[in-house]
Amino acid sequence: MKKWEFFEKWKVSQKKLFWGFIGLAIAILVYTYGIIPLVEAKKGAEEEIALKQRILLKYAEVMQNRKKAEEGLDRTLKQREEIEKRLLPGETPQLGGANLQDIVKRLSEKNGVGLRSFRILEPKEFGVYRKISLQIEFNPISSMLSLGQFIYDLEHQEKGLMISEMDLLIFNPRMPNTIQGNLVVSGLMKGSKFKDLRRGR
Repeated sequence: MKKWEFFEKWKVSQKKLFWGFIGLAIAILVYTYGIIPLVEAKKGAEEEIALKQRILLKYAEVMQNRKKAEEGLDRTLKQREEIEKRLLPGETPQLGGANLQDIVKRLSEKNGVGLRSFRILEPKEFGVYRKISLQIEFNPISSMLSLGQFIYDLEHQEKGLMISEMDLLIFNPRMPNTIQGNLVVSGLMKGSKFKDLRRGR
């Protein structure tokens, strides 16, 4: 009788052990193939989201810097256009000198200043620009106002001209009503290095 009871108990224990083993195996399988992949997937998704957020922030920073750079470039180009408008036109020093001579002649006629002679001086290179100078000798004039207005017009017209030299002769210092002399009028034009600069060399 006792043997039978022992056998029955052992049989029940074996069943419990078997089902416990099955349950453990199922739990391990669920954990291995269910929970771990989910945890890994969640972790991977979080890392991917964080990476994409960093990429988006970097992209936004690049776009912001690009916008600032483009605005700066636009300002520089506008300033350059303004500078170019004030340059003497022409591809060679001879053409630049001829254009400078035309401007001086037009303004002298406007102000009643008679010009005796013109002489284009040797051009000088200033970085990417070339300085063109024109020496003019004017006839004796009796109006200081006309001469003053002529000089003012030279330095305030659309091209960036300046009087770099001035030599005036007054015949009678006590009565300075007749003046003659010469002026050197200078302007800038595009130099030989200007094209290379424009190409970004």
